[in-house]
Amino acid sequence: MEREGSCSKEEEEEVEVYKEKDERPRKLKRICVFCGSRPGFKSSFTHAALELGQELVKRKMDLVYGGGSVGLMGLISQTVFNGGCHVLGVMPRALLSHEISGETVGELRIVADMHQRKSVMAKNADAFIALPGGYGTMEELMEMVTWSQLGIHDKPVGLLNVDGYYDSLLALFDKGVEEGFIEVSERRIMVSAVTVQDLINKIEEYVAVHQGVVPKQNWEMDQSSLA
Repeated sequence: MEREGSCSKEEEEEVEVYKEKDERPRKLKRICVFCGSRPGFKSSFTHAALELGQELVKRKMDLVYGGGSVGLMGLISQTVFNGGCHVLGVMPRALLSHEISGETVGELRIVADMHQRKSVMAKNADAFIALPGGYGTMEELMEMVTWSQLGIHDKPVGLLNVDGYYDSLLALFDKGVEEGFIEVSERRIMVSAVTVQDLINKIEEYVAVHQGVVPKQNWEMDQSSLA
């Protein structure tokens, strides 16, 4: 319930400080990128991967990704590595063969399985960006959105919608809101843009407006008790 009447000077100052704190751009140091292990048929997909890599270098942001050097994954990792920024690849042991993932660049961290891969990538990133990709890319993207919804993290999740690749997925989210399965505030967990610069600006300015299903500290306590 809102209180009637005007705020005191002290209360107004507190509101202003709170607003300034919320609106201050995030300092992003490490971006986790989900993308295809194939290049796709359109040159715009490879161009987007190269452009995102170049923008990360320009902004002195490090890369966290799934390891390997094939498809869009290889393009962005090589671009960031060549630009002098740190690259962390996280790969399950089962995918280490050169036929599947090629030669990696930067630091390679080997994990036991796909679940641990996502957990390690998430812990080492300040934000997430998805480029075009297949089932794996979409699954990773949706898990980060779900974790945000549940209150496990409050990091920005961005979608680079190259040539309308994700139009149908975004429309599905809107349908979920329309049919009552997704809260309006939760729909805003994911930000999207058609250009690299706009997307990074959006995730830097991101402020969560949804309330996690469970407080973040509860998840942290559960994880520590299982360690």
